[in-house]
Amino acid sequence: MYLESENKTIKLQRSDNNNSKNPPNHSLSFSPSIMAVDEEISLARRLWAKFRKEYSVFALYSPFFVRLASSTLHSPTTFRHFISQDLHFLKAFALAYELAEDCADDDDDKNGIRDLRKRVIRRLQTHDTFVQECGVEPADEGASNDIAMNKYTDFLLATASGKIEGERLAPGKIATPFEKTKVAAYTLAALAPCIRLYAFISAEIQGFLNSDDYESHIYRTWIDTYSSQILEETALQNEDMLDRLSICLTSEELEIIENLYHQAMKLLVDIVVNQPISDQQSVVPLSRMYEFDECHLTILCDFDLACTAFDSAAILAEIAIITAPKADIDGSDQTQLARMSSADLRSTWDVLSTQYTEEFEQSVESILASNKVEEFDYEGLCNALEQLAAFERNANERVVESGVLKGLNVEDIKRAGQSLIQDGCRSFFQKIVKNENLKADVHVLSYCWCNDLIVSAFSSGDLNVLNVHSNELVYEESVTTGEIVKKMESPTEKLQAFNDILIDRKSEGKHLTVYIGGSVGDLLCLLEADIGIVIGSSSSLRRLGDHFGVSFVPLFSGLVKRQRELAEDCSSNWKPMSGILYTVSSWAEIQAFILGSTKLVLRKISVATYLSEKEKRGWNVDLFVYKICISY
Repeated sequence: MYLESENKTIKLQRSDNNNSKNPPNHSLSFSPSIMAVDEEISLARRLWAKFRKEYSVFALYSPFFVRLASSTLHSPTTFRHFISQDLHFLKAFALAYELAEDCADDDDDKNGIRDLRKRVIRRLQTHDTFVQECGVEPADEGASNDIAMNKYTDFLLATASGKIEGERLAPGKIATPFEKTKVAAYTLAALAPCIRLYAFISAEIQGFLNSDDYESHIYRTWIDTYSSQILEETALQNEDMLDRLSICLTSEELEIIENLYHQAMKLLVDIVVNQPISDQQSVVPLSRMYEFDECHLTILCDFDLACTAFDSAAILAEIAIITAPKADIDGSDQTQLARMSSADLRSTWDVLSTQYTEEFEQSVESILASNKVEEFDYEGLCNALEQLAAFERNANERVVESGVLKGLNVEDIKRAGQSLIQDGCRSFFQKIVKNENLKADVHVLSYCWCNDLIVSAFSSGDLNVLNVHSNELVYEESVTTGEIVKKMESPTEKLQAFNDILIDRKSEGKHLTVYIGGSVGDLLCLLEADIGIVIGSSSSLRRLGDHFGVSFVPLFSGLVKRQRELAEDCSSNWKPMSGILYTVSSWAEIQAFILGSTKLVLRKISVATYLSEKEKRGWNVDLFVYKICISY
């Protein structure tokens, strides 16, 4: 869908963290300036921000784009099939813009849409040349045999013709100028995510490739074209037109706009994940690379600021502060907490929190004062983290002595837990535990003071099958005494719990471990796991890891490298203690890597089935293709 432009170019923006204390983080970056949902941000930008994480990551992490990025598509017909789809996109775009132009009432709007259509026409005229520059021969210009492609183009043209679900317009009877303008807006809503999605994917691939890989990349022409400033300008103009046409729409009509954008995004991702690929094994998704009916998958993760957006310690303190007046008024609680005012509780917590932060930073700086190692030094890291163990134990003892955790009702704690888990995290674990094809178990390892808080947080999402390993509060008749049963206070104690869990699994034969965390306390477990995934942006974790030779690699970049290795020697085993940790910016990336799109069923088809289907559908792909069945 590369659309040519004769106008000015606009610079693509990427968000890379180059803070001197933070190693550059090239994980998928979702710029706060775009992600913030604000009335001042345009409708089109808000829609892209809303659906970007949920869908674009699954397209990027698809077997097709991981192979394209790694230059391992191998079969020319695979890439030829993909790039030939441009022709069908462009033809549908040209007709959709023509219909939208007819519906536009304002001359400026008509001119703007006409300019977009002209770009499509110019691109159609040079399509064969572009395909040849990409190193393949142009495909026949007949009708598309691609089911996923046809679903999107049919949806787009139906929208442009006024056949819109939820809208009361009668097809062929769009009478008033306002009704016609609505259809133009609806059409651009169905078009906008297509241009934006492909620009995003190509820019991400370009950003992850190093200069040597990029210079010699066999698909460089495609990557350059789709990540170009010209395509970005086209995407922006389409979005600007959508904003202009939507200004006078009602809330109900804007909801239709959102639904159309959402549906278009789903159909476009279907096209990507539905790309037929050869029989070479892919490193994604992980759940299909391994035979998990024979190999057991163990997923372990931290809780605070990995599964949650807030630290559980602050949540527990806030419960104590908020509930203190009620306990004092009704006289039902005679603990020290009931006698302490909310102001005193908050003041005490502030002192504890400030002291913890200052001493933690001092401990980290003390470790970093030693000489930085040249190669990965696991033993040195273990010894250094022992300094943090004593600090954590002393901090917990101060909390107990302060009394800030006295008088909390267990029901208040459970209620607070029900809204703690981030949606992406909840969705991922729900799919893991409900996947009948996976032999998997999930464990949560946390410094959190309250096991009940974690259990409640996960049980609210039907995830009570998860195993929780953490500290526990002591109760007397459902009210906390302020004491903590201390089971996990240091990185080494967390690692001990990790190893205890794996002892049973190792006796069962093949197993694979994935650890997900984002704090310093997770470092040892992350490194001991077969796959260690760092979520979040803890500068302390990265600084300490870097000091002891740990490499932090964006997950997508790591997968591209592994795909190359798999193509070269047919082996891509994940190994613990490699000194490499993989970074992500969202749970969507983790789900895309491990599960892929769970709305897809992937199967190999037999030779006989392939030949029969090829004749019936006109397939032109490699033998033993993967046929992907969509089931939205």
